[in-house]
Amino acid sequence: MEPTPQRPTFSVPSSSGATAPVPPAGVRDRYWLHVLLFALTLASTVFAGGQLVGRILFYEASDRWISILGLDISTEYLLDGLRFGGSLLLFLTVHEFGHWFAARHHGVRTSLPYFIPFPFNGIGTFGAVIRIREQVPSLRKLFDIGVAGPIAGFVVSLAVLVWALATLPGPDYLLDLPAHEALKVWIREHGSLPSGILRDPGVGEGLTLVVGQTPLYWLLGQFFPHVPPMHEMYHYPVLFAGWIGLFFTALNLLPVGQLDGGHILYALVGPKWHARLARIFVLLLLLSGAIGFATELESFAGDSMLYGLGLWSLLATLILAYMIRILGGKLRVAGVATAVIVVLAALAQVAGPAVTRIGYSGWLLWCALIIYLIRVDHPPVRFQEPLTGGRRVLAWASIVIFALCFSIKPLYFL
Repeated sequence: MEPTPQRPTFSVPSSSGATAPVPPAGVRDRYWLHVLLFALTLASTVFAGGQLVGRILFYEASDRWISILGLDISTEYLLDGLRFGGSLLLFLTVHEFGHWFAARHHGVRTSLPYFIPFPFNGIGTFGAVIRIREQVPSLRKLFDIGVAGPIAGFVVSLAVLVWALATLPGPDYLLDLPAHEALKVWIREHGSLPSGILRDPGVGEGLTLVVGQTPLYWLLGQFFPHVPPMHEMYHYPVLFAGWIGLFFTALNLLPVGQLDGGHILYALVGPKWHARLARIFVLLLLLSGAIGFATELESFAGDSMLYGLGLWSLLATLILAYMIRILGGKLRVAGVATAVIVVLAALAQVAGPAVTRIGYSGWLLWCALIIYLIRVDHPPVRFQEPLTGGRRVLAWASIVIFALCFSIKPLYFL
């Protein structure tokens, strides 16, 4: 169900970008449900954290284990899982309660956070949401509630990241993890971590998950030793949880619709410029998505020209559908904009890696969520009072935070 202007929803983006139905006035929190969802999300993220690091859940050869519900669980698995899950849930909790306390400060009825457990997406959760249970007619109140979550969550994720970087173990830490034989050989020979991806003998090429670089992570990494390359970060549970905090903060601050960044931009520049800037931003994401998709065409199509033309046609059709929706059904303008994006994506392939490195096909999916669920435009607010000087400072600070946390290629495979 898509957000409505009468009852804005503030949340860490979920997998679908949808929001839950808003309950009628007078509905009270079911505390048992919030506690249960929190506990399930903690268990789910702990499970995911142990998997990410590479621990073995039931490690019979280990002399360190703990019995839980009759199962012998590896202590190393459990500890690494708690480091990851605890750090991630600390960020999510502070983010959502930032919204909650701001809403309560302004006398706006809201629910407690609903955590969303999901043990099969690699990190164990789709975030958390709260429900605003009444209309927020004041622009200043809407701004305060919207900005409080990202600011609070960013402070926590930054603290987690700095702590993780300051306590990083040496390269020998990876010698205790299963597999990665080529990496272990490198560490034994050089005493350091490799900058590139190493392949284990006899395993073949395979796929390697790479975490996107962000300006803030790069800057912090210059001050600490033993910082792992981006394709090895998920072996460090607290470090990876801190990076995910930055990633979720950036997603929330996307300057579109009723995301936190959309509220902030709307309050800062007004409805006319919000509509323009939000569309420009979505177009840039679509261009990145088109370049990324075109870059992957070679592996998809192989030597088949017919298959390649089919994939280019699919890309053009998808972009056209997006453009028609963004431009309010103006077919001619949408067609021209689509042609420009597709041509630029083709020219990027000619330019080579210097340009194609900004391509990320995943933005095509995110744009679908933005355009059809979250929406590009912000709904009107009844009372359009100007922001105070302090609020304008917070608005610009949130834009800076977005720039520091954003990665054009957040998660991808090599």
